[in-house]
Amino acid sequence: MPRESLGYVRMVWYCPNCQSKNPGNFRFCRGCGAAQPANVEFQKDDQDVLVTDAKEIEQAELGADIHCGYCGARNPANARECLACGADLATGTPRASGTMAGALNTGPVAMQNCPACGSPNPATALTCSKCGASLKSAPAQAQPSLAKPASFPKWLPFAFIGLTILCILLAVILTRTTDQIGTVSALAWQRSYPILAQRAVEHEDWKDQIPQDAILGVCEERKAGVSDQPTDRSVKVCGTPYTIDKGNGYSEVVQDCQYEVYADYCSYTVQEWVTVDNITTSGSDLNPYWPQLNLAADQRAGDGSEQYRITFSTEDGNVTYETADAALFGAAEPGSRWTLRINSLGEIVTIEPAP
Repeated sequence: MPRESLGYVRMVWYCPNCQSKNPGNFRFCRGCGAAQPANVEFQKDDQDVLVTDAKEIEQAELGADIHCGYCGARNPANARECLACGADLATGTPRASGTMAGALNTGPVAMQNCPACGSPNPATALTCSKCGASLKSAPAQAQPSLAKPASFPKWLPFAFIGLTILCILLAVILTRTTDQIGTVSALAWQRSYPILAQRAVEHEDWKDQIPQDAILGVCEERKAGVSDQPTDRSVKVCGTPYTIDKGNGYSEVVQDCQYEVYADYCSYTVQEWVTVDNITTSGSDLNPYWPQLNLAADQRAGDGSEQYRITFSTEDGNVTYETADAALFGAAEPGSRWTLRINSLGEIVTIEPAP
């Protein structure tokens, strides 16, 4: 999914020495002058404001800052020597970057009272507009509570074992078969042909998929898919803007966009062979035959179907076996004895002449 850049917003960081809140582009604490340590992360401010200053935008585009390998101070990505101590930055460590900082928040911010003089100030303000005192301290870090390991009921393993055994028993029972002798006591057969004729049949599809010989009906515009590139009939749709930490005190505001592609979806009519009738023959002997076809000029016969039913008398009563095998049916002479393989549900699985 293509990602579009909407600009940059400034992040903040909290000094671990004096707890002061600092703008992301300040590499040294404005409260005590200490350099931002490598392990102090940038955070989103209470309100995101797009940077408009050309020099700041250029700074944001440089990429992740580098921490000096000698004194630890932050330096711009294009610096060759440390701005604090002059050491070569070849041994420096770039800050982490590329992680999502959060959704873009441009809404109004709440007011806060200065802890020194009590004057109201915007929540995004770093210092009191009246007395100059620092308004923000580093947020308290919640101590993670040790989660108690989840305990399982003592009976759960036994229940699992019991369920497994039950499944095995059911599988054995359902797949078990027994052989039984049966005598052919009744026969039945049926053969049929579907009679087909051409009729107008209505379908729906995308306009470019409709056969050329079809009669076009009503069309409507529908969403046909999505594309990363614009087309003649597409609408640009973007997700909620979010921010990506650049590792230099700024985060890039981006949004993921796609193009919804629209096309005509139409009804159409074509001539197709459809079933208009069925002719069937049936009987209860060993002489099945196909129906006599008497077709009109605009008709034809479809694929024929055949079904045979053999009823056997057994010690436990009558059971029926159905098949489409004409040769097997033809061998089932009334009164002949067959070996029937019957499953646990009482259904015949296979038959064969008894020895």
